[in-house]
Amino acid sequence: MLPRLKGAFGETKAAKYLRKNKYEIIASGYYSRFGEIDLIAKKGNTVVFIEVKTRKDASFAKAFEFVDRNKIQKIKKTAQLWMTQNDKDYNYRFDVIEIYTENDTLNHIENAF
Repeated sequence: MLPRLKGAFGETKAAKYLRKNKYEIIASGYYSRFGEIDLIAKKGNTVVFIEVKTRKDASFAKAFEFVDRNKIQKIKKTAQLWMTQNDKDYNYRFDVIEIYTENDTLNHIENAF
């Protein structure tokens, strides 16, 4: 599967999972000059910034291990920009959703960083 298609597949699957679990999707592919956030969702009074990692399997490494320090900084800067543009009284959280295509599994890691 091509990387772009694999990413889109994972983000679609993650969004479906989040909706099923009572999250409201606020944005998908939110871009800023600092970087991108795959999904922004809201549940109750919490806004969740979500990085989706799609891999064939975990034989080399778990998908969340590909969210390195540089990626975390970009996500946090982009989230700060979103927060200033959407000034509301929310709690905030950063999650990672791992998608493994070989066995069609999803792992939601809350408060990942």
